[in-house]
Amino acid sequence: MAEPTYTFLTYDDLDGWAADDHAAALDVFTQTCGDIPRPDWARLCAFAKDGPAARDFFETFFQPVLIEDGQPMLFTGYYEPELRGSLTADEVYRYPLYRLPDDGTEGVYSRREIEENQPFADRGMEIAWLSDPVDLFFLQVQGSGRIRLPDGRVIRVGYAGKNGRDYTSIGRALVDRGEFTLDQVSSPVIRQWVLDHPDQGQSLLWLNDSYVFFRTIDEVPAEKGPLGAMNRSITPGRSIAVDPAITLLGAPVWIEKDGVDPMRRLMVAQDTGSAIKGAQRADVYYGTGVAAGAAAGAVKDGGRMVVLMPVEYALAKVSDPLDY
Repeated sequence: MAEPTYTFLTYDDLDGWAADDHAAALDVFTQTCGDIPRPDWARLCAFAKDGPAARDFFETFFQPVLIEDGQPMLFTGYYEPELRGSLTADEVYRYPLYRLPDDGTEGVYSRREIEENQPFADRGMEIAWLSDPVDLFFLQVQGSGRIRLPDGRVIRVGYAGKNGRDYTSIGRALVDRGEFTLDQVSSPVIRQWVLDHPDQGQSLLWLNDSYVFFRTIDEVPAEKGPLGAMNRSITPGRSIAVDPAITLLGAPVWIEKDGVDPMRRLMVAQDTGSAIKGAQRADVYYGTGVAAGAAAGAVKDGGRMVVLMPVEYALAKVSDPLDY
């Protein structure tokens, strides 16, 4: 991957800019802009919360910047799953969802070692148990979810930490094996393949050494989205996950997603993901539940994304790329 380059654009260069709902984007922007620890952003955030005309606000104070690193744009989607689970283990609910260890041992074991040798079992670390190992795997990929208990109650869980091992795409592994082409592979396809090949399926899941630990989230109302990387609720259709080494969390980002369901929209970079690496890489948040999961799982599209930077900040960035 090449060193990022930075190209100034104009708002006329942004396909569909004039037709977007800028007020909706501004509302999402104000939910996290106060958490950006920079004085220039703090001033902009204070003004944004005073209720300016949304489109004028962005066009006056922000410079569109195309950041590229030689890799083609890839949009994917993610969502908050709702899964069936139990607070106690039995013959149906056998796959534990673990809290982060309190003794610093989260980085000692790989995914396979955790699931096969069960070093964290019977230590009071289990939040709940699920009935399907594939559900657990994809919950870890998504990073948050809701668990519906047998009595109808719902608990919400979110990312607490991980074991620090490298993330391996099992979809890419299936493509490399010749099971599918790149345009065929998706979350539903992977799930069905694992169900159809139970022995090979377990080994496939274990290819991904990365393992995620969770925490219960009681402070977020049910109508709000899950917490993103900025520890704020994220918004369907307006929040994206980005590579924070390149795109500042909290920044507005214009996306031009192609594909079957094209999207031209001002988003806010409020989340991250293990597989989200690079200047032209983003994960669009689609919401909670089965329908959101189906929509998110179908996204594997090209296009481009353009970061909106405060004007002075953008000028400094282009003159000194290390100042970010």
